[in-house]
Amino acid sequence: MTKQAVQKLVVICVGGMAGSGKSTVARKLAKRYGLKYVSGGDALRVIAVEKGYAASRRGWWEGRDGMRFLKERGRDERFDEEVDRKLLELARHGNVILDSWTMPWLVEDGFKIWLETSPEKRAKRIAGRDKIGYEEALNALKQKEKYTKTIYEKLYGFCLGEDFAPFNFILDTENMNSAEVFKVICTVIDKVVFKS
Repeated sequence: MTKQAVQKLVVICVGGMAGSGKSTVARKLAKRYGLKYVSGGDALRVIAVEKGYAASRRGWWEGRDGMRFLKERGRDERFDEEVDRKLLELARHGNVILDSWTMPWLVEDGFKIWLETSPEKRAKRIAGRDKIGYEEALNALKQKEKYTKTIYEKLYGFCLGEDFAPFNFILDTENMNSAEVFKVICTVIDKVVFKS
């Protein structure tokens, strides 16, 4: 299936906790199928920069500044609500891949994928990606996820990483590399979304 095959309005949501590989696979899927790629995390990062945070450096989300912004988001729901409104509008237009923690619960239609990976594996990936120690990465993940879960449970009533009700396909990526994950997901999308 190539990007020329996109004829109907397609919405694909890719979810997974930090370090699960969701952004990597979502970008590849967008390119393969000729869909627009939109990241909720990138949209939040733009807001962080507007608020004066130095959010452009690698590993920012897992650092002290990222945690400060996360706590600020917990006190002011408008950040997340603004991003989610924009993402929902893009979903209404279709032909988009949404790399987001909230969209699988908020978008009514679409094909929703969750990538499941242990915290330990995700921490190893983040440590390598951001050039930080494993323990630092693991601790940052735990803190970030605790605050993020609280934000979304308060805003929308779902438990991130525990409630899998909206997902059409859940893939355990623990022992898979990104190429293997991409191949499996493409096979599923070709058969289910494009019915080829």
